[in-house]
Amino acid sequence: MPPLRVLHCPTTTGGNPPELARAERKLGLESWSAAIYHTRFDYEVDEVPSPGRLWWLKMEAKRWSLLYRALKHFDLVHFNFGQSLMPTWNGDGAPALRRYPWLARRLYGVYGTLLETTDLPMLKRAGKGIVVTYQGDDARQGDYCREHFDVTFADEVPKGYYSPRSDRRKRSRIARFARFADRIYALNPDLLHVLPASARFLPYAHLDLNAWTPAAPRSSHAHVPIVLHAPTDREVKGTRFILDAVARLKADGTALELVLVENVSHAEMPAMYAQADLVVDQLLAGWYGGAAVEAMSLGKPVVSYIRETDLKFVPPAMRDGLPLIQATPETVYDVLRHWLTDGRPALAERGQQGRRFVERWHDPMRIAAELKADYEAIMAGKRPSFQKSEPQRHRGTEEG
Repeated sequence: MPPLRVLHCPTTTGGNPPELARAERKLGLESWSAAIYHTRFDYEVDEVPSPGRLWWLKMEAKRWSLLYRALKHFDLVHFNFGQSLMPTWNGDGAPALRRYPWLARRLYGVYGTLLETTDLPMLKRAGKGIVVTYQGDDARQGDYCREHFDVTFADEVPKGYYSPRSDRRKRSRIARFARFADRIYALNPDLLHVLPASARFLPYAHLDLNAWTPAAPRSSHAHVPIVLHAPTDREVKGTRFILDAVARLKADGTALELVLVENVSHAEMPAMYAQADLVVDQLLAGWYGGAAVEAMSLGKPVVSYIRETDLKFVPPAMRDGLPLIQATPETVYDVLRHWLTDGRPALAERGQQGRRFVERWHDPMRIAAELKADYEAIMAGKRPSFQKSEPQRHRGTEEG
């Protein structure tokens, strides 16, 4: 039996798809990651159209080329960021078009609206396995967040970031994937409130842990402590609350230096984290982000807000072992003051706990092995002659 051929597409969001593809190849699958467009974070992906003039034409050519290859040369397609290969129209499916005139964007909107997710039934009829991973705002809806969450960035983001129209379109896309997908995963537990009941939690798998190894801890008294915060979006991450807390701490005489990291490529981040004593991730989302995984992999303690009501979607052993330092917008000042003063000697141990946590829950090889078992189960259902490997339990249902 030839190895299963898996296509990861159409984005590199968070670095998760390309790292999973690399891990799956090590397990014997013929996995390949392809993106339709570049991002500023420069994640290493197997293929992406070159930037430059007529960038949007290259993007569309890549889109149709990938669909042809998915139908002809792959067994299973693992979509990411809640998108199929066809255009997704909210402006999010074609970021390069934001620089173009209104008429061009309007015409692309019509094109995207007519074609959105039309590849799903084609792939289904062709006998392909279909998997989708949701990663954040591809599923998150402003109306649900405002109604159900006491702490949410839905109240912080600019007007129009979430709208009744965008919420409806997300629900429509989710329903469309629910109809055709064989598996649905979510990297953030809050998304499972709005995804189908069959959807399952999947931890981040975007780091090669052999390449992200911790250095020796810095002396707790030899220097002014450095707090690092790396927001991809200040409103979403709750940056203003962190800046306010830091200003208050300095006014109160607490020694610290804040390093604010923005517009830095993924390859540059290890050096940035290395200088930190404490990393503040995000205070509004209710879970930790990829930046927290990166910091913990390097042995850095991380502050983040963890929403209790979302933890029912997380494996009990994972939630019981969470090493993150809990903080909300209201408590971040007191939390930072404690860990930068009385709690400072314990920072190194908390950082070591974070590294052990990442090794257990965010190892791409372990997660890829579970996905491999899922892929094989999917294809066995479509092709009775397909031989499955020994089944493995998924992290979303693991009890310990």
